Amino acid sequence: MTTTIALVKQKKTLLETFVNDKVVFGFWVYLMTDLLMFGVLFATYSVLHGNIYNGPGSNELFNLPFALLETMILLTSSFTCGLALLAASKGVKKYVLIWFSITFLLGLAFLGLELSEFTKLVSEGNSWRRSAFLSSFFTLVGTHGMHITVGLLWMGICMIKLWSKDLTENLTRKLMLLSLFWHFLDIIWIFIFTIVYLLGAL
Repeated sequence: MTTTIALVKQKKTLLETFVNDKVVFGFWVYLMTDLLMFGVLFATYSVLHGNIYNGPGSNELFNLPFALLETMILLTSSFTCGLALLAASKGVKKYVLIWFSITFLLGLAFLGLELSEFTKLVSEGNSWRRSAFLSSFFTLVGTHGMHITVGLLWMGICMIKLWSKDLTENLTRKLMLLSLFWHFLDIIWIFIFTIVYLLGAL
């Protein structure tokens, strides 16, 4: 009974910290500016989508099942990231490491698939220099990939810290912010999959 009350108090304290913390507020502001940046990139892609300069269009270049595989991997990583955060809120260090390790591997697999797609396009002569359409595509999807890379570096650093230290309130807050960032990237990818790949294949 005492342990249950202590866990409830710990969750409440962490929640209050997450809501009232100035660093958390600043991170939300950062995410909003990132959202604006992606909004501009989506708008640019929409405008330049038809400017193929006698080259291949999206329906000729994009492989929808491949993009769907990327989507499923990233959405699964979002689920495992949520499980890691749930374990962190309960103070179970072992499961935090396990779930974040799985999230890291899934994120790495997604990034590998994205890089292989870029490599294939470039090797076939369809780089960002080919047309305005491809330039906007590489910029939009590449920017998301860069964010995934930053997320993986952040995750790796957090896991190293967690491996050598206890699950403190400060580290839990960092994991919460990391989880928020990762879910944000998943949402952005859903829009990329829908606008770039799904509509592009029609």
